[in-house]
Amino acid sequence: MTRFDEWVESYNRASKRYDRFETLSGIELAPVYTTRGALGPDTQGTTLQLPADEELPGSYPYTRGIYASGYRTKLWTMRMFAGFSSAAETNERFRELLDAGGTGLSVAFDLPTLMGRDSDDPKSLGEVGKCGVAIDTYEDMETLFQDIRLGDITTSMTINSPAAFILACFVAVAEAHGVPRKALGGTLQNDILKEYQAQKEYYFPPRPSMRLVRDTMTFAAAEMPKWHPLSVSGYHIREAGATAAEELAFTIANGFAYVETGLGAGLAIDDFAPQLSFFFNAHIDFFEEIAKYRAARRIWARWMRDHYGARDPRSWLLRFHTQTAGVSLTAQQPELNIVRTAIEALAGTLGGTQSLHTNSMDEVLSLPTQRAARIALRTQQIIAHETGIANVVDPLGGSYFVEELTLEMERSAEEIFAEISELGHGSMLEGALVGVDSFYHVNRIADSAYELEKKISAGDRVVVGVNRFILEEEEPIETLVIGPEVEELQVQRLQAVRQQRDSNLVARALEDLKADARDPEVNLMEPLIRAAKARVSVGEVMEALAEVFGYYEEPGI
Repeated sequence: MTRFDEWVESYNRASKRYDRFETLSGIELAPVYTTRGALGPDTQGTTLQLPADEELPGSYPYTRGIYASGYRTKLWTMRMFAGFSSAAETNERFRELLDAGGTGLSVAFDLPTLMGRDSDDPKSLGEVGKCGVAIDTYEDMETLFQDIRLGDITTSMTINSPAAFILACFVAVAEAHGVPRKALGGTLQNDILKEYQAQKEYYFPPRPSMRLVRDTMTFAAAEMPKWHPLSVSGYHIREAGATAAEELAFTIANGFAYVETGLGAGLAIDDFAPQLSFFFNAHIDFFEEIAKYRAARRIWARWMRDHYGARDPRSWLLRFHTQTAGVSLTAQQPELNIVRTAIEALAGTLGGTQSLHTNSMDEVLSLPTQRAARIALRTQQIIAHETGIANVVDPLGGSYFVEELTLEMERSAEEIFAEISELGHGSMLEGALVGVDSFYHVNRIADSAYELEKKISAGDRVVVGVNRFILEEEEPIETLVIGPEVEELQVQRLQAVRQQRDSNLVARALEDLKADARDPEVNLMEPLIRAAKARVSVGEVMEALAEVFGYYEEPGI
């Protein structure tokens, strides 16, 4: 069987029917184009000799995409990131987005929750519900997903230090509503390495934090086959100032570190690797971003097969979510952010993303208003249904420019991999941890951020509305304001839960959790689920674990 015949067979498996795709002028489009012309199932059986180095979509090393049929048979998931104020208000926004055509949910948590603190912690003062939804206990998680069928929709949760307990609350709520663990689909970000490297939302030292990641990975492999327990995130690395090449390299290198974590826990690579996923930024340099995604797929496939010995092709597939660049948005002339977001979203989809969040034009000023969030979703829908990019698999494949950029991205990443491996004496896991201790990532990202800022300040890098094409007076736009009453009500809600719960059950759950945490061989997910069902709060769980794991404070650089 030729490579072309294999592609046709894969395409046929994905396609339940053969819709006719054409341009506005009526030109019929083939599913995929190569150096030998247009190809489709109707050309099966013909003699087709492709060059030895030419790839087809859905074939190793997946530069042209992980699926033979691309978006022709299934569009990317339009997973809009949402969370603000209370769980009840966020639930309402979720249902609005689903009614507007959203096809997946993504939870944005407020800063106290991200940091593992309760809403009534003194350090939470003034931040409750401001940049996301406040989740303190099981009760909040239940309200967050009220009237949403968790077994029928995939859910992403962008959280890291308290990720294991947040997942425990989610599982507990689902089970209470009759949804078994095996039916739950979605993603937990749970990428703690990038917190030390870029975002700084950490609680415990790196090594015990990696233990929690290990426990969620092994739990999901055994109990939640449709769940991605880890989304290795380059998004925050890029937002901190990294270049596209650094985002690519640091993210994939962290992925290798997590692979070695799973192997160290005794898991067979093909038992957990298919559940790993990635989260990339879609920045404004259009072609560079597309090349970044193509290089990422190729690197991951090669390393998983040749370096880590994965034999199941599903382990070779790099699946990723994309979010348009928050750092590219400007407070000046914010309506221009609609244009920036559309261009970035187009890069993500031309790069083959599996799901996409588009930022709202007003996010640089406040949490998105309902109107701005709807425009952001409509941006994806216009790309999907009006531009024609979903009618052809990998439309930019074969572009001289894009292919060369892809090679350059790959070369740059491999150079960084070599540096990290050297730090860890051959281990990417140890290299990542030593890199945290030595500020390897932090210093490199800071240098890149400084260089870019110098170019913008000097006018060498044009940012429309900021250093060129400036308006002396701008019209104010409506913003979403989260008042102090949100925090007051959330604190009252948390205190009510504490008064109504069984204090003996809470104390026993916390003591059991600490005892299990002292034994490095115990998986902490079941104890955390029991704690969630006992209505233990996020802050109480984190404090209990800190008694065993300790706290992390970044030393002076």
